Amino acid sequence: MSRFPRGFVENSSMEEPKIARRPTICFRPINPSDLERLEQIHRDIFPIRYESEFFQNVVNGGDIVSWAAVDRSRPDGHSEELIGFVTAKIVLAKESEISDLIRYDSSKGEGTLVYILTLGVVETYRKRGIAKALINEVVKYSSGIPVCRGVYLHVIAHNNPAIRLYKRMSFRCVRRLHGFYLINGQHFDSYLFVYFINGSRSPCSPLDLAVLVLNYMRSGIKSFASKLTVNHDEKGSKWLKSKDNTRCLLPTQTKRNLASERVSSGYDYV
Repeated sequence: MSRFPRGFVENSSMEEPKIARRPTICFRPINPSDLERLEQIHRDIFPIRYESEFFQNVVNGGDIVSWAAVDRSRPDGHSEELIGFVTAKIVLAKESEISDLIRYDSSKGEGTLVYILTLGVVETYRKRGIAKALINEVVKYSSGIPVCRGVYLHVIAHNNPAIRLYKRMSFRCVRRLHGFYLINGQHFDSYLFVYFINGSRSPCSPLDLAVLVLNYMRSGIKSFASKLTVNHDEKGSKWLKSKDNTRCLLPTQTKRNLASERVSSGYDYV
């Protein structure tokens, strides 16, 4: 069993009062007075039930760090009431499930990561950039830890809005975990996203290497085909002189061939 809850990113369906046309969204640490509201939102948003110990840890500032989003323009004493939140935990990189993806200098101290546990925004405050701002708070906090090498999280495979958000924020999808979540007796896949910080970067995965080799082979085949074309139709080729005075023999369709090779050499992370 995991030492901490499996992360979720969702939006709430709970009833909320009408909001101002231009709400004043502010961010602050979650504190003990937020306990009841925090539990309520988690119950309404997530299909996974969290234990009381988790919430106590969050509001009392144990080993979980957190940020609350509030709307200071709300009337009737609701200006400090949570309308969004993010909770996270610092873990040792070597003990994490992505230890094989992290490059760091162990001589400079033991590397850490920040794992996002839960992230949520109530429905009436969606599409206002609040989730993005909360994630930025985590990234900013993590970047201030010299030995921290990244921020990572899990997202259920069918949560397309969250997946698009992470991709826009330059998180890298590094793995798909089959049957990661068990919800109401049914297994669901999860994607694992990482945002590398403080000079850390991921080594090429086997998939990346395979794509690179494939593209290299394609480029080689095209280059070989171009040479055959030149040898069989020298009238259709010409000598070009480069800036360093070296000479290259290229076919007449040089620009078109080079353009197609540049397009075919691109690849995406899965």
